[in-house]
Amino acid sequence: MPRSPRRIRPAALATVAAALLVLPATTATASTTANATWPGGSAVSNADDSNVLGGNMSGLSFEGNDVLWAVKNGPGTLYRLVRNGAKWKPDTANGWSSGKALRYRSGKGDPDAEAVVATPDGVVAATERDGDNDKKSALKVLRYDVSGSAKTLSAKAEWDLTADLPKVSANDGLEAVSWIPDSALTAKKFVDERTKAPYNPSTYPGHGTGLYLVGLETNGMIYAYALDQAGGKYTRVASFASGLDSIMELEYEASSGRLWAVCDDNCGGDSTTLAVNAQGKFAVTDTYDRPSAMPDYNNEGFAISPTCTSGSKQVVWADDGNEGGHALRAGTLSCG
Repeated sequence: MPRSPRRIRPAALATVAAALLVLPATTATASTTANATWPGGSAVSNADDSNVLGGNMSGLSFEGNDVLWAVKNGPGTLYRLVRNGAKWKPDTANGWSSGKALRYRSGKGDPDAEAVVATPDGVVAATERDGDNDKKSALKVLRYDVSGSAKTLSAKAEWDLTADLPKVSANDGLEAVSWIPDSALTAKKFVDERTKAPYNPSTYPGHGTGLYLVGLETNGMIYAYALDQAGGKYTRVASFASGLDSIMELEYEASSGRLWAVCDDNCGGDSTTLAVNAQGKFAVTDTYDRPSAMPDYNNEGFAISPTCTSGSKQVVWADDGNEGGHALRAGTLSCG
């Protein structure tokens, strides 16, 4: 989602105002806790060739070590990227060279794809509106079959979450999506907020083998759903705060069990990590600055390679603004 200047959200303004009202005039000073330093290398590098992907790049998701899925939010486009030395380039096989146009299950519309995740169910995108009707919020999750050579993809399954989520403006909706396997959730005794008991996957027949998590930009909240893989039906299992004022990306790091939440230049590029605590709920464990050598880009996508090499993993950010003609930048994250 393209943006101009950094915003201060009404909720944040209200919090500051309330704090100032209760402090004496002589002591009305802010107290903040410093973020932790980025837990990896401080340097980043361009990870795509100049002006290949362009602007409006949003979500990213690794499928193995050598395939990176990416979505563009306008027009809604899905890219299959493959390694090219130290960079990523569009796959030239099966019609992927310029990406593939996305459509709703009806075969119509222009999904404003803001996030993507590769899962055992297929490649799944989260959208906040239909580009053909961009004044109306439409908070949908779409699953695509990416196995063929067609250059336009219609969703094989579609879930409209609009009625279950807070009412938001058309450009303030779903910006993030991730997937966590049931086995990881049950191992941590994750609590189903609907049943008030430890999550039991058998309660949700037809949902596949994991839960889908979406992030709502306007409030920084994360919502976990069991999605009936036939499409249409869904059940909210939990909701929790990301620790960020606004959220642009979610990334589950299977090796550590951490869920990453990422903000763009509205939050200075901050990230948080969350984990299931002793009460069975996701809670923030750390808040990190962006790598010190990376300018405050409008990064809306973030993905972590599953492969650890010499103590670190590659991470990739997607810059919606395509600053300097580059949409992708790569850095490192320490393993462990």
